[in-house]
Amino acid sequence: MADILLTHSYHLPYDPKQVRKMQPYPPLGTLYAASALRSQGLSVAVFDTMLQDPAAGIPEALRRSRPRIVAIYEDDFNFLSKMCLTRMREVAWRIADLARSAGAIVIAHGSDAADHAEEYLGNGVNFVLLGEAEQALSDLCSALLQSKDPEGIAGLVGLDAAGRIPPFARRAPENPSWIDLPGPARELIDLEPYRRAWIAAHGYYSSNVVASRGCPYRCNWCAKPISGDKFRVRPAEAVAAEVCELRNRYGAQHLWFSDDVFALNHRWAQQFALRLEQQACIVPFKIQSRADLMTAETVAALRRAGCAEVWMGVESGSQKVLDAMDKGLSLSRIVAARERLGAAGIRACYFLQFGYPGETWKEIQQTIDFVRSTRPHDIGVSISYPLPGTLFYERVKTQLGAKRNWVDSDDLCTMFQTAYNDHFYRALRDALHAEVNSWQASTAAKDDADALRALWRKVIALEPVSRNPEPTAPPARSNSESASQFIPLQRLSATGREA
Repeated sequence: MADILLTHSYHLPYDPKQVRKMQPYPPLGTLYAASALRSQGLSVAVFDTMLQDPAAGIPEALRRSRPRIVAIYEDDFNFLSKMCLTRMREVAWRIADLARSAGAIVIAHGSDAADHAEEYLGNGVNFVLLGEAEQALSDLCSALLQSKDPEGIAGLVGLDAAGRIPPFARRAPENPSWIDLPGPARELIDLEPYRRAWIAAHGYYSSNVVASRGCPYRCNWCAKPISGDKFRVRPAEAVAAEVCELRNRYGAQHLWFSDDVFALNHRWAQQFALRLEQQACIVPFKIQSRADLMTAETVAALRRAGCAEVWMGVESGSQKVLDAMDKGLSLSRIVAARERLGAAGIRACYFLQFGYPGETWKEIQQTIDFVRSTRPHDIGVSISYPLPGTLFYERVKTQLGAKRNWVDSDDLCTMFQTAYNDHFYRALRDALHAEVNSWQASTAAKDDADALRALWRKVIALEPVSRNPEPTAPPARSNSESASQFIPLQRLSATGREA
């Protein structure tokens, strides 16, 4: 039994794309919340069925734990949770309904709950927590368990007697103690299913860890309902100690640092590498960072620390689009980062997005050219996705219809007035992915080259016919004219690689 049952709404079975990838990670944010509650002497259990349908498991967890409080506390360190998928929302509301039926008070926390507090409160949730909420969660649970009035807890949203949210309830809490929290309570969940899934799919076991929280950069499409522009980093020695624990206690053979932006401070990166070297604890890992942070000294430190892969938010090969995004990044810095990482033997990977306002056929071609000229080891392709709280969202919100969130991570639906329709962007994604993947193959069969050409021909054929009507759009071109201006087919050799 436990007074508080913590859970989350992201589950792999509801996301076919992630099932295909099969790279599951435990919910770190939920486990940090568990640590915060236990540090206050509260009784906590965690229900985590990342690899299973939670529909059957939740009733059993409620019967077993008999909690007085159920907290649907999303993993703030998981980019999938930050996508605010409608399937997650449906699962959260189902959990809330089951918990209320079992007599529990329900708390919700996460990006989607922060954006749609009224809807959550109208679907079985008693309280929504805003911002970095470990302290608010602890204060609220303590108050509820002692039958005290929780009014006055910062970052707490609930309905008043009239069924409305009081205006003052929107203030987020100050929570400077995250760095000082004990580590995530991994011992409260079963990690064996994660290990088995990784071994079966990839031949090794990867786990996750986080060194910092938040991001100080202000790309205008990036939603930050939890941390805003705040950034805090844990001491290098503490992170190195956790790396060693993950290897020695839990058997991790690879790590994914779930930070929004890793190695922001080059001195921290050097300290981290030194600590790992001193403890003889080098574990291969991948990170997410920015190209302009990949200086020579930082790349050298990452290599010493065991970094095997860096994912950079490149977004576009058009400087015009990068500037429109307020990315604060030049293409030349990306080129330099790619060269440094390659020279250090670290895989350089790009996050790309298409469909941002102002992007035309010309900018799309520039992105394809840039990918080809710099040859990343891998790419992730998305469509610009307007989420509340961003300048991008404010610019396009009058164009939004009833659907304002993706269903799952492979939805990639355009929800505002883009230059092209969904069929074009998906064809573009498939062709670009296929070409990048072809570079990694040691040999390229003729059938593979023919398949790649077919994908690019589909893109070219769709370009003039799938363009959405727009006052500023250039005149439509014929198929032959499009093909003559689009270079992928001409630059492919008989092997399917670039000539």
